[in-house]
Amino acid sequence: MDERIERINRAAEYIRSRLGGRQPKVALILGSGLGPIADSIQDKIIIPYKDIPGFPVSTAVGHKGNFISGTYNGEQIFAMQGRFHYYEGYPMETVTIGVRVFKKLGIDFLFVFNAAGAANPDFEVGDMVMITDHINMMPNPLIGPNMEEFGPRFPDMTCAYDLELQKLALDCAGRLGLDVKKGVYFGSTGPTYETPAEVRFFRSVGADLLGMSTIPEVIVARHCGIRVFGMSAVTNVCNTTNTPVNFNDGHDVVNQAEKVVKGIHALLSEMIKHI
Repeated sequence: MDERIERINRAAEYIRSRLGGRQPKVALILGSGLGPIADSIQDKIIIPYKDIPGFPVSTAVGHKGNFISGTYNGEQIFAMQGRFHYYEGYPMETVTIGVRVFKKLGIDFLFVFNAAGAANPDFEVGDMVMITDHINMMPNPLIGPNMEEFGPRFPDMTCAYDLELQKLALDCAGRLGLDVKKGVYFGSTGPTYETPAEVRFFRSVGADLLGMSTIPEVIVARHCGIRVFGMSAVTNVCNTTNTPVNFNDGHDVVNQAEKVVKGIHALLSEMIKHI
């Protein structure tokens, strides 16, 4: 058997052995500063990544590194409290292992959340932005021999972010009185923040949000046939001039993202009720 699949199977089997028969259909991946959403999960089973065979550990600021099973607004879910990044030095098959493990565990819906910089001048710190599409400048996680048991060699990405889930999000936001914007997420490797020239270039090709994660997970999820909803918490407005600014570091990004958690929690709770 493919060594990559053996590794995924070992991780899934270990997690399944800890679940007591739970079989959620919804999973969350919580990025920088958004881990506190996991505090709202009830009846939790918490499995540290370091205990899962073949799993890496999260080294980024604000990523606790826990696999969680529990109930969220009355519904069973899985959650990854912290993700893995290419800039941490992991290969893409490791960055995305959690998504394939979710597939082995029977997940149908994946909600991905991140902290992002705003390339769109209409966005402000604290905005919740629903991801409608992306531009990928990271290595594609499907490079290499295709894992046929998960999906086709050339998966379609026309609607990477599920249109019905986007509509549901806007309907729920309307009922809750939440302001949810829409945007295109541009993913680069990091770990450096963008230069002003890069921000201007990325904006010119259609980027609204800039980040260093999420896209590999979305590509693998769609390869697996999992339906995806994505949302960014805007934690800084990207600089387009060479004038010195008080730039964000990793800790500031986490602090700003935590301020958006309340709105994301309310929206997510409402959406899960209607899935």
